[in-house]
Amino acid sequence: MEIQAMRRSYARWAPVYDRTFGAVTNVGRRQAVALLNELGGRILEVGVGTGMSLANYQPGTKVTGIDASAEMLDKARDKVAKLSLAQVEGLHLMDARVLEFADASFDNVVAMHVISVVPEPEKVLAEMVRVCKLGGTVLIVNHFARKQGVLSVLERLTAPMANLLGWHSDFEMERVLAVAGLRVVSQKTLPPLGMMTMLRLARE
Repeated sequence: MEIQAMRRSYARWAPVYDRTFGAVTNVGRRQAVALLNELGGRILEVGVGTGMSLANYQPGTKVTGIDASAEMLDKARDKVAKLSLAQVEGLHLMDARVLEFADASFDNVVAMHVISVVPEPEKVLAEMVRVCKLGGTVLIVNHFARKQGVLSVLERLTAPMANLLGWHSDFEMERVLAVAGLRVVSQKTLPPLGMMTMLRLARE
């Protein structure tokens, strides 16, 4: 998906995202943030969207969020202001393929329901690795294509609608695992219906 198509898609989604796709993915978001709270330190959330996760970060963390959608970020900034979320250091409009941060700027980096959305996901992952400190965690929560079964057929059928849906239903996990500088620590299946996966990766 090209970035302009992605921005148009999420401009359409922004007013209803929290009540639709955001609600479906809440379990994975909460579990990911719970792990990040344990790890602590400076955290970069790539694709922060409407900021649904921000209130779940503990006050001791320091969170920076980036997103390519101005409409989504407006929603996130409203949440930060309304809830007085002091743990949020900043929210920035940014292309995840070219992160405007120095090498090793963050202790941990997370992308929740983003990797199958962005154009050139391998570039995004490489940038996440670059800005993460050695020994830090890169956390990916996403839907990955199934190899077999009825749902795998449905994923292939809906794949051409990526620009309309705002995500690629046929995105394969191997594209994440092939990125240099990462080692798999754990892999966990998440609701709903085991459709989502949380990959914990160590920055090496």
